[in-house]
Amino acid sequence: MTDPEVRDPGSGRNQQTLRDHNERLILTTLLRHGALAGSDIARRTGLSPQTVSVIMRGLEQDGLLHRGDPQRGRVGKPSIPMQLAPQGAYAVGLKIGRRSADLVLTDMIGGLIAERTLTYAYPMPQPIVQFLADGLAAFAVGLGPAAADRIAGIGIASPSEIWSWSETVGAPAHDLDAWQEFDFARAITDFSSLPVFLENDATAASRAEHTYGGGRNWRDYAYFFVGSFIGGGVILNHSVFDGPTGNAGAFGSLPMRRRDGRDIQLIDVASLHLLETAVRQAGRDPSVLWTPPQDWSGIEDLVAGWIDTTAEQLALASLTVCAVIDFEAVVIDGGFPADVRDRLVASTADKLSRLDLRGLTCPAVVAGSIGPNARALGAAATPILSQFFLNTHAEQGS
Repeated sequence: MTDPEVRDPGSGRNQQTLRDHNERLILTTLLRHGALAGSDIARRTGLSPQTVSVIMRGLEQDGLLHRGDPQRGRVGKPSIPMQLAPQGAYAVGLKIGRRSADLVLTDMIGGLIAERTLTYAYPMPQPIVQFLADGLAAFAVGLGPAAADRIAGIGIASPSEIWSWSETVGAPAHDLDAWQEFDFARAITDFSSLPVFLENDATAASRAEHTYGGGRNWRDYAYFFVGSFIGGGVILNHSVFDGPTGNAGAFGSLPMRRRDGRDIQLIDVASLHLLETAVRQAGRDPSVLWTPPQDWSGIEDLVAGWIDTTAEQLALASLTVCAVIDFEAVVIDGGFPADVRDRLVASTADKLSRLDLRGLTCPAVVAGSIGPNARALGAAATPILSQFFLNTHAEQGS
């Protein structure tokens, strides 16, 4: 049984010359809806039943699909639903953060197979490359030779301009300058021939939400990810929209104004860095913020104030972006425990409803469903999406 709220990715084309498009369309339909019978796939995609049958046989032979249990209860032969084979493909995702790097191995449907974490005082290229090399080797051993050959690529999610963090992370002067000329893709060729995909970390998080999370319920929405710094993503027509320079959804750069009249950016008033600073100033250990399993109950007095302040800024930012694009929803997630996320979402929705909304329809404000792992999972999703699924916005815009 499928979720009626999940939208379809598009319509199909029956020309044999566009079979690659149709293969991707069928795979994308199954990713979004789960197991479906061939007749349901034909109805949702607009492809003929014969075209669907031929393509599904080929995808099954390639190990990308497998058959579910026959569904009885209808007139005629039982229908056999087809679904994505999780072991059909794998991908590696690396998230580079301010205090830690996360490395994950995922399957074709976003299932987490293995993960590793590296912590540090501040990020430097060579230790992170070695962390990736060691992890990739361990993942390959764990999968075995046949399955390791199905790794589609390596996705890397990192914030923009890491070299500008020196003062914020407490790094010695000029240490982070090593990032300015560093070529990740070239460094990886020393130990892997897999394709490498580089992406902004918040954009990667939005990709994880839209591909594997509750974002599938919305066609167009704004996504905010609150990490050490805040960023986001723009989802249009069922796909993450990067923009010509990759800056779409760079919500951390939204102009804001302090009560004293000074112009600042959203990143200055709505990030976990502010909570970390408050924890330090209170004489407490800030490592609780990023050490799993996350338990912030010991700093609740500081968390409550941070939620109230951050929600106020997120409400203003939501109003701003919805004045530009008529988003159905604003989705909020971040590197915090689920209860903190839910309180932040509820407070943001309340504060947004109290703003001057003349000329605008208030969007739904909802919680993201992936959580702290969204950036690494989104990084891993990029090679999978590139090889097997449709980028609906790009397809319809071409």
